[in-house]
Amino acid sequence: MDFNLPETALAVQDGVRAVAARYDHAYWSECEEAHRFPTEVFTDLGKGGWFGLNIPEEYGGGGQGLLEVAVANETLCASGGSAGTFFYVTTPGFGATTLVRHGTEEQKRGILPGIAAGDVQFCFALTEPDAGSNAIEITTSARRDGDDFLIKGQKVWISNVENADWMVAVTRTIPAAEAQPRYAGFTLFLIDVKEALAAGSLTYTPIPKMGSNILYSSQVFFDDVRVPARNVIGELDHGFTVLWDVLNPERILAAAGGVGAADAALAYAVKYATEREVFGRPIGANQGLQFPLAQIKAKAELGRLMTYKAAWLFDQGLPCGNEANVAKLTGAQVAWEAADQAFQTLGGMAYSKEYPVERWLRDARIGKNIPVAEQLVLAHIGTSMLGLPKSY
Repeated sequence: MDFNLPETALAVQDGVRAVAARYDHAYWSECEEAHRFPTEVFTDLGKGGWFGLNIPEEYGGGGQGLLEVAVANETLCASGGSAGTFFYVTTPGFGATTLVRHGTEEQKRGILPGIAAGDVQFCFALTEPDAGSNAIEITTSARRDGDDFLIKGQKVWISNVENADWMVAVTRTIPAAEAQPRYAGFTLFLIDVKEALAAGSLTYTPIPKMGSNILYSSQVFFDDVRVPARNVIGELDHGFTVLWDVLNPERILAAAGGVGAADAALAYAVKYATEREVFGRPIGANQGLQFPLAQIKAKAELGRLMTYKAAWLFDQGLPCGNEANVAKLTGAQVAWEAADQAFQTLGGMAYSKEYPVERWLRDARIGKNIPVAEQLVLAHIGTSMLGLPKSY
């Protein structure tokens, strides 16, 4: 692969950067403090078509790929809106990518134009209280009721339910104990969130959390949510393939957000280290500060290249699981390291909410745990890339 970005991705970079430039660090911090969805940013991105990049032109989109979506997410996060990565993971990722690759023609025509126009939002419901990393153990069930299905169960840490028009819900239509093999019996459904909320069959409770408060992460309860059979995504009882095809883009977009967040923190730290003088010279001249920042710069560039490679492979229809996991690991680590080092560079001032560094530190920490824990990524690399015995 030639790692020079194609013209389409460069145009995305310029376009999203122009939108993001309208919103300074204070704006993002205000949204975080108020637990307020950044409607203005989302609206501007929607008007520009930046959520429909990977939707075919026949459905109102840009006809591009996951690479362009990753670049958009990276660019937004590099502007300082690190929590903005949720925009791209939930709607272009879980929404557009899933339907473009696995949706029926009816589903595509009914929903994709709304995503492309910025009028439709998505959320994704997989994790459960007793089934996080081990998704095979989920128990949320969908059972037939005439031409419909009734979904019952509970999910946790589901982001953006409060804004979503549609939910991609992962269910079991064959219980784990009866499924052969055990990864059989999964089915993914499209749930009309607002309709289910109005009916009272879908409810949610926000979870108080330390960061990324521009949107909720919630416990979600399904009490016989009625879903028509036409809302099955992919094939009934054979949704595991669709699920993994959804999770790789999630990891790629999370990696892109991590690299962008690292860029934001690094740029802020470098500016401060250049301007701040102690003992008669800029603190950035001291190798004790300069070398860690240089290490982060190197790691961010490597993470960026692996993210682009993983996205490019996905767009070509080639296996990308190894690359997606390496990108996610590196992106999450460098986002955290950059925020931590920016904090150290600013010294005691970083503790003040006057500066965005404390927000970036809180936003970055969760990336080491979601969308998959760092330890499981390392286990994947150990077994799939190094050929070591499986540890679980």
